[in-house]
Amino acid sequence: MTSRRALLRAAVGSLLAVPLASAAQQPTKIPRIGFLRTDRPPQAYVDAFEQGLRERGYTPGQNILIEYRFGDGTNAETSRLARELVNLKVDVIVAGGGRATQVAESVTSTIPIVMTSGTDPGGTGIVASLAHPGGNVTGTKTLGWDLFGKRLELLRQILPKVSRVAVLHNRINPTPPGAWEEAFAAAATLGVNLQRFDVQTPADFDEAFAGIVRSRAEALVVVQSTIFNTPPYRIAQLAASHKLPAVYGSRVTADDGGLMSYGPNNRDSYRYAAAFVDKILKGAKPGDLPVEQPRKFELVINLKTAKALGLTIPQSLLLRADEVIQ
Repeated sequence: MTSRRALLRAAVGSLLAVPLASAAQQPTKIPRIGFLRTDRPPQAYVDAFEQGLRERGYTPGQNILIEYRFGDGTNAETSRLARELVNLKVDVIVAGGGRATQVAESVTSTIPIVMTSGTDPGGTGIVASLAHPGGNVTGTKTLGWDLFGKRLELLRQILPKVSRVAVLHNRINPTPPGAWEEAFAAAATLGVNLQRFDVQTPADFDEAFAGIVRSRAEALVVVQSTIFNTPPYRIAQLAASHKLPAVYGSRVTADDGGLMSYGPNNRDSYRYAAAFVDKILKGAKPGDLPVEQPRKFELVINLKTAKALGLTIPQSLLLRADEVIQ
């Protein structure tokens, strides 16, 4: 009898253990990441982000899912796509650029947002401070406006006698308070007069360049924005067709025919976004993760474009360049 009771207890114990074992073997939820841009980014940025994920043990399509959403350059379409990601209940939104970050933040206060190359997130109120963001946004900021004077100096080294410089700017991009005043002051120190030209979408580029030509500008500074460093890089094409030396904030434009670029490596920013995603998926709160600033800046000179423009690049500048495109 004792033996039968022991067998029954063992059998019942085995049956009870089955659901426990099954529960332990339930598949782990695969995290879903939203990737939002106001327009289609260079493929190099997408590749860099996915590379960053792989470096941290994630394989897109296997143990992490990525929902890509690229707008048409307008806030309305970007907002629609952001709400689409919210409805999908993604775990994190990676927002490429300042406008995408602002739009994402306007549609959700709960889903963590990782910005890449956000424009002055502290000054525009996206985060409480860089050290202590608070809220649901963190990531990396760009130094687009901070480097304006430096870009003007570099242009002056190629064109020592330049006196009239056009500035091309995306009017709906977040602009730090006092940025224009500082830009004009930096130009005055160099003896350069600036004339500002605003655009909102690529459809405005031709009209803007017509105005730049009428103003008799001798060179151009392009204030970094996603609409300027998006294929097919019409800004570089228009500058070349009008024989206008130009300096850009993103190297992808110099790679595709722009004369010169100086700024942070945006591919690194997108790769590093994966580090923020990883921390958040492991339980960190975005409001507790300090906003990072770029530590490395690249000077890229397209020598082929310089020759087409009839320009001689000083040897001292070529030696300083991180890359010279022949």
